[in-house]
Amino acid sequence: MKKTLKWGGLAFLAFYLISRPHNAANVVHGALTGVSGAANSLSTFVSDLPNK
Repeated sequence: MKKTLKWGGLAFLAFYLISRPHNAANVVHGALTGVSGAANSLSTFVSDLPNK
């Protein structure tokens, strides 16, 4: 079951990348922007800990 879902997910991802590359790039850009924002927030939080 897990193997089937994994291959199905990979097939869907490949289809999406091939059929809509611009939309796929936007999804990746949005995800990386979110990760970057979270990392910046965590960095600010950790930097402010010794000051309190």
